[in-house]
Amino acid sequence: MADSRVMGAVLLIAGTSIGAGMLALPVTNAAAGFVDSSIFLVLCWLFMTFAAFLILEVNLWLPPGSNLISMAKATLGPLGEALAWFTYLFLLYALLSAYISGGTDVFKSLLQLIGISLPARVVAPLFVLIFGVIVVMGMQAVDWVNRILMFGKLFVFALLTFLLTPHIELAKLIGGELRYITGALMVLITSFGFATIVPSLRSYLDDDIKKLRTVILAGSVIPLVCYMLWDAMIMGIVPRLGTNGLVAMTHSGHATTDLTHALQVYLNSPWVTDFFRFFTSICMLTAFLAVSFCLTEFLADGLHLKKSGRQAVWIYGLTFIPPLIIMMFYPNAFIMGLSYAGVFCVVLLALLPLMMAYSGRYYKQMNQNASYQVMGGRVLILVNIFIALVLMVIGIIFGGG
Repeated sequence: MADSRVMGAVLLIAGTSIGAGMLALPVTNAAAGFVDSSIFLVLCWLFMTFAAFLILEVNLWLPPGSNLISMAKATLGPLGEALAWFTYLFLLYALLSAYISGGTDVFKSLLQLIGISLPARVVAPLFVLIFGVIVVMGMQAVDWVNRILMFGKLFVFALLTFLLTPHIELAKLIGGELRYITGALMVLITSFGFATIVPSLRSYLDDDIKKLRTVILAGSVIPLVCYMLWDAMIMGIVPRLGTNGLVAMTHSGHATTDLTHALQVYLNSPWVTDFFRFFTSICMLTAFLAVSFCLTEFLADGLHLKKSGRQAVWIYGLTFIPPLIIMMFYPNAFIMGLSYAGVFCVVLLALLPLMMAYSGRYYKQMNQNASYQVMGGRVLILVNIFIALVLMVIGIIFGGG
């Protein structure tokens, strides 16, 4: 059972990372080119994974069940707590609104296949109700459903790899200009935004540090490999430049649709289109489940509520109702906010963990009896804090990529 949970935890991290944003990677990376964007993809993975290990370290200083609110309050005081509240709610509500919107489109299409036509305002609450029940059932239910979806996702990804790889032209992978990487950095960072689930995995794996470290490393490597393969396939098939090129899609506003159409044109294969859409659908669902569960844990910790009885109604209401309202009534406000989601991802999952670890280690000495400490001392943490601040400035200037 323990080994099964390790596998489930690895897939939860992978499922949190490989969301619909994966589809945007080749488009946003196209101007910089495959080689340069791949180097920065690895650097962003190292940066975000280091921060994820720091979240584990800080979390282990506190009692089981502690989430980012308790961690920020204990290490950084009221200001840190306020920053955690603001960035966490903004980022996760923005992401959940996106996943509800995408999931609603998928669910609506499925209903139409069986002759049921309903407006989005009816389908959206149905989608949240059906998949929200899995979240309400707890971590084990989320784990098992995520496993089924992830195996389906990885199987379809393998099929797409099999179908697309023979069509890759190596000449198309050469080119691009490094200066354009600034426009892609926030997408690269957000693609490794899995660390929100680390505190929940601590409880799920019963404080087993060895397993937790293995899970974080393995769970983050899977998306890295998938992203690099995906970029190679798409950028090796669809040209960078031209009217139907990847760079042109950056300014389209319908990048996923345009990418699907481009693959149809260059491959002339309906199978690829069908698998592509199915893959997108599963990406939405796995990310929705993981992000929703993370938000329930965060609210339970921050509001000091139990996920049972009447208090659970508040937790699940606050988890699902606000993003549902945003998606249904204020789509433009959401899109504007989501363009800066990368900046909030840097603050919440990089800058905040770095500051918490630095304060807890070197000011409050909270690590004196700690059972685990991430390698690296003051200098490494300070260098990464500087990198996080630079990334924030880049994200603000370039509008989150």
